[in-house]
Amino acid sequence: MAEKKVFTLEEVSGHNHARDCWLVIGGKVYDVTKFLEDHPGGDEVLLSATGKDATDDFEDVGHSTSARVLMDEYYVGEIDPSSFPDKPTFTPAKQATYNHDKSFEFLIKILQFVVPLAIFALAIAVRFLTKNEDVKSM
Repeated sequence: MAEKKVFTLEEVSGHNHARDCWLVIGGKVYDVTKFLEDHPGGDEVLLSATGKDATDDFEDVGHSTSARVLMDEYYVGEIDPSSFPDKPTFTPAKQATYNHDKSFEFLIKILQFVVPLAIFALAIAVRFLTKNEDVKSM
């Protein structure tokens, strides 16, 4: 049995045009150059998947069993997983430290008391003034 050829991502990335197109799918390397014209989604779909791990792109489409069997015809080797760049990790943005201002909190508490009191006083004033006008018009 022949030994499997192992390629780096850099080597596979060099095969990225219509005359020489290689893809990485499921840890395996495929030379799909001869399949470009026959691909149902068009050659640009395959060409856009070069230079990266195209496994997710391949799986997202939901290829048929016959498409998966056809892949064996284009198999050229394995990919060296250590040749992939490290995936970036999410680092949340640093937030400014919270300056707890007691005076603002005090102002809010005062307003919570004063505003309803002012509305109540205004309602009484309106009621008093309109009552006096009703008495004058009788």
